[in-house]
Amino acid sequence: MHQVALLGTGLLGSGFAEGFLTRGGVKLTVWNRTRAKALPLAEKGATVADDPEEAVHGATMVHLVLLDDATVDSTIERMRDGLSHDAIIVDHTTNLPARVAARAERLEHEGLRYLHAPVFMSPAAARAAQGIMMVAGPPGRFEQVRSALTPMTGDLWYVGERPDLAASYKLFGNAMILSMAGAMADIFHLADALDVPRAEAWSLFSRFKPENIYPVRAKKILAEDYSASFELEVARKDARLMLESAANQPMPVIAAIAARMDALIAEGLGAQDMAILAK
Repeated sequence: MHQVALLGTGLLGSGFAEGFLTRGGVKLTVWNRTRAKALPLAEKGATVADDPEEAVHGATMVHLVLLDDATVDSTIERMRDGLSHDAIIVDHTTNLPARVAARAERLEHEGLRYLHAPVFMSPAAARAAQGIMMVAGPPGRFEQVRSALTPMTGDLWYVGERPDLAASYKLFGNAMILSMAGAMADIFHLADALDVPRAEAWSLFSRFKPENIYPVRAKKILAEDYSASFELEVARKDARLMLESAANQPMPVIAAIAARMDALIAEGLGAQDMAILAK
């Protein structure tokens, strides 16, 4: 039975922990800065450690599911003396790519084995081993942990040796999630202003499917093809109609796009395709 440590038992970390305990085959020790958040896992079979050093003692796999870079760095320092010589640290935290790269280089120099493995998962998906886990770092090290990581996810994706690449992809994905949520909020606020029920407004997208537009727009941007199929000036007029219709309703996403359009139009680019937004 493999000994595994998991540090950070917030929503996502608890999901991972419960997944380990449900699948079995590991002896799991958990730690959380606020001990009370880890205690429910004891009732499900985990050992709750008092500090990071204790948590990682004897573990061959150490999973970090923490808040940010500062927490990752401080936790690694606190657990360092308890690490086994063959332990591999797998960091699932969403981090700044530059700091991931610096951390990986520093830990490699210090003889600690580290991989960055952020995820696109909800707590429920972590519990059920669904979603995507991206891993960046030395290929040989990834091969050492591949069989242990595979049961944790629906899609295990080794993105390459560059240590900050998974961190970069995570930010790309989260940027899409944030922008989608912001765009939906703008649409619903516009619907409120126009006295259209939100559910009725959303029904449009059962016919008008944005997922069909993404690849077309991305292809033009990647090719730097700004020949107009939707002129920037015309798109800016449509943004004006949205903002005027919204009246006092907040539409921060459309407002920000409109401001960027204004800057490009001032450069004389109004006749170009709206793909020029990515210039």
